[in-house]
Amino acid sequence: MKIQLKKPSILTSIVTVLLLPGCSSTPDGAPEQSPVNIAGIPDAVPRHEPRTRAGNPESYEVLGKRYVTLKHSTGFRQRGVASWYGTKFHGRKTANGETYNMYAMTAAHKTLPIPSYVRVTNLNNQRSVVVRINDRGPFHSSRIIDLSYAAATKLGIVKTGTGYVEIEAIEAGQNSIKQTTKPIPTSKAAKTGLYLQIGAFKDKFNAHRLQQRVAQIPETQSALKVAKSPRGIFYKILVGPLTSEQQIQQMSEKLADLGIKDIRLITTD
Repeated sequence: MKIQLKKPSILTSIVTVLLLPGCSSTPDGAPEQSPVNIAGIPDAVPRHEPRTRAGNPESYEVLGKRYVTLKHSTGFRQRGVASWYGTKFHGRKTANGETYNMYAMTAAHKTLPIPSYVRVTNLNNQRSVVVRINDRGPFHSSRIIDLSYAAATKLGIVKTGTGYVEIEAIEAGQNSIKQTTKPIPTSKAAKTGLYLQIGAFKDKFNAHRLQQRVAQIPETQSALKVAKSPRGIFYKILVGPLTSEQQIQQMSEKLADLGIKDIRLITTD
């Protein structure tokens, strides 16, 4: 595949784009047996990184379509179809010259700066992960992001090949907790109950398994709540109650140590 650049002088800096896994229109395969526990792989942690020269041309062309690279990711949000790539490209170079690792929390995007970080939420099951953008693609009209095998597995889209998702840019130092409610005074929190929702599953077994992981944290209370929605019944795991901002932060850090970072702050009456 030939990529025509706006500035030929930077051709050598993005020669690896010629091997973009995102060019594939279908997932290329899962490993027969994973050498790692994917459930235990932590999300990517946003940090300040300079934009790489490789992978960040002002614009580039693939299959007759021109793409303009964004100068920054602040405020970026997008909904669409996510795909994934695996064994076929494992060990090959990404657009910025790094080695693609299908077990790392990374992804390819057509226009976001490299590197940048996004939270990806599967809108079918509400699972979410944070990934680092280090590649270009997918060059398929109906898809917005190409996830690593690990990220796709955690989102539950490996078997289906694709999934409808929302992606949201995250800046370094930004609070990774999803706040679904406005800040609540401690006095009201004590009455209504502040909880950290750390997962929502259609499979009750998966919910119990996450609850068992949380039990590793001493003196931590968790509860399984059954919630009905137009999409069916979900089993949610709540940690709490918590009565102060300090407790919320401390508990969030303990959960992060276990690799649990998809956290929502909620209240219950």
